[in-house]
Amino acid sequence: MTDSKPQTTYQRILALVAEYYRQAHAPEPFVPGQTRIHYAGRVYDERELANAVEAVLDFWLSAGPKMQEFEDTLASFHGSAHALAVNSGSSANLVALTALRSRRMARALEAGDEVITPAVGFPTTIAPIVQNELIPVFVDCQLGTYNLDPAQLEPALSDRTRALFFAHTLGNPVEMEPVMEFARAHDLYVIEDACDALGSTYDGRIVGTFGDLATLSFYPAHHITTGEGGAVLTDDAQTARIARSVRDWGRDCWCRHDSPSTGACGRRFEWHIPGLDEPYDHRYLFVEVGYNLKMTEVQAAIGLAQLEKLPRFITARKRNFAQLYKGLKPYEEFLILPAWSERADPSWFTFPITVRSEAPFSRHALTTFLEERNIETRLLFAGNIARQPGYRHIKHRTVGDLPNSDLDLRATFFVGVYPGLDQPRIDYILEAFADFLAHASRGAHFPSNILTRL
Repeated sequence: MTDSKPQTTYQRILALVAEYYRQAHAPEPFVPGQTRIHYAGRVYDERELANAVEAVLDFWLSAGPKMQEFEDTLASFHGSAHALAVNSGSSANLVALTALRSRRMARALEAGDEVITPAVGFPTTIAPIVQNELIPVFVDCQLGTYNLDPAQLEPALSDRTRALFFAHTLGNPVEMEPVMEFARAHDLYVIEDACDALGSTYDGRIVGTFGDLATLSFYPAHHITTGEGGAVLTDDAQTARIARSVRDWGRDCWCRHDSPSTGACGRRFEWHIPGLDEPYDHRYLFVEVGYNLKMTEVQAAIGLAQLEKLPRFITARKRNFAQLYKGLKPYEEFLILPAWSERADPSWFTFPITVRSEAPFSRHALTTFLEERNIETRLLFAGNIARQPGYRHIKHRTVGDLPNSDLDLRATFFVGVYPGLDQPRIDYILEAFADFLAHASRGAHFPSNILTRL
């Protein structure tokens, strides 16, 4: 807040915003069976609204001081040297992989190079591989963790393998020690899609700090939200500069909002383009094929308030997960519950469940029952993405038949653990599972009308 602002009016506006939050955004009481229990959602208070209004009153709109502060704060929390805010997690994935295609990289990826990636995941982990003329090599996942299976890395290797690109699925850290040993042995780039895993750790180290680049998403379902939004993280200054160029139209300029008129380089109007006899403005010197994928100032302002809450968000996710796990443990005869490495401390995005093939009911029967009880469910994204209509005809390789990925496609779903779930909601979720599964324990085979009879 600068001295030039009319302080009394400014403070009155923010006080009214807080009052409006209390009046318009007060939580509704939970009514079992009537209140929708979402798998995820925004958790916020008057601070997010006030920050957004402050940013609008400052009227930067595009990237400015709030975005710079957000990037600096995020990098500090994450333990990364560089954080680049972007407009979505999907854009973060695109920026990260496109940066590795740059001719300015010491080991630039080339068209036709192969990238090992799990078949189970979100489409926009795979899309940048295809968009950058690279070849995805699909490996199977592990049941329970739903992560890349390190045992499949060697069989996936070829003389064109150049990178690994994988997600820490639903916040569950990949077994990073064998993955990084493999990557180092074969001189491979590693991109960690940590969009679902902000705050998860492996061996006490936050995921997204092992590889060359990492990505985050701030969509409303994720650990913090800016509405739409995401970030690219790296410790390498040259990689960060290239990624920033890809994000910022492809230009070479690295000026910030507070850079002098002569530019951050100090010689803004003294750059040269081959074949041009006179100097050129650095702000219009384009060295990459880029996009405009920046985060806005309003989004960054909201993100700053969310980052303050992140530690308790992580604690709440772990608590809700533990309660669901304990409550569903008696039903492992029918359900494959989540598994994780003893070296991992997941900051869970959701609670994944696979219906066993021998269970007397289908995933569809169980999720339909839960939905009719007003408990929101989601499938594990694309399942085996090689079977999805938009991806089944892309150029790719697979390691084996991907049986676990096919099972995920057919039988896996998840429910929520996000911080908006309180004890009554958790209890209600467990009661609904108990009602359904009690019939399974008695050997019921769940005819089509069982949903209305339970």
